[in-house]
Amino acid sequence: MIERKLLGTGNIPGGGGELKLWSRALKGGDEFSIMLGGTELMNSRKSGSEEALATLACEQILSGANPRLLIGGLGMGFTLRAALPLLPDDAVIVVAELVPAVVDWARGPMAELYGGSLEDPRVNIRLEDVAASINVADAGYDAILLDVDNGPDGLTHTGNEAIYSHAGLKAARRALRTNGVLAVWSSAPDPGFTRRLKECGFAVREAKARAHGKRGGHHVIWLATK
Repeated sequence: MIERKLLGTGNIPGGGGELKLWSRALKGGDEFSIMLGGTELMNSRKSGSEEALATLACEQILSGANPRLLIGGLGMGFTLRAALPLLPDDAVIVVAELVPAVVDWARGPMAELYGGSLEDPRVNIRLEDVAASINVADAGYDAILLDVDNGPDGLTHTGNEAIYSHAGLKAARRALRTNGVLAVWSSAPDPGFTRRLKECGFAVREAKARAHGKRGGHHVIWLATK
């Protein structure tokens, strides 16, 4: 049994609990894990579906000039890193992260995972709830990518459920330009969420992506087009 090392803790604003960053020294490099209680939210060796979130969304918006993206949740940076090489030099990527400790870890013990992506001139990190960024956008984004929880069930922060409500989805639709896409990651299917997206006026496509290469469980990505 390889011993884990606790690298840091961070409170989720609004009484959502405490995140813990753990590491293990494995062959090929350190493994990082972000936990909430006994639930693993993120693992540095399971990045496939988070990368697919960026790839699938960018495929739908690259026909336009000066693309603007909003990423909800920095996490371990997999979505951001996957998006950057797909986007032109005039792109703007706003990343809204609710938990300050996550950004500190990204610039500290996990810096190697991010590969310098936080220093890319196209990237703007905001320490705020992604809902706040959405509410002031006013048709300002070509894509909104949401990976702010385990999906629409609001596991880590009950306030996240509002983002996935009818009101939250309508706000996201207003924040998108014409033909813009709302891309949402989830650990599991949710037929009720698919229905809400359609009720809010989106054209919806569901995709599945592996957590790690050809292995691991399937995660779900909704691509909802305005």
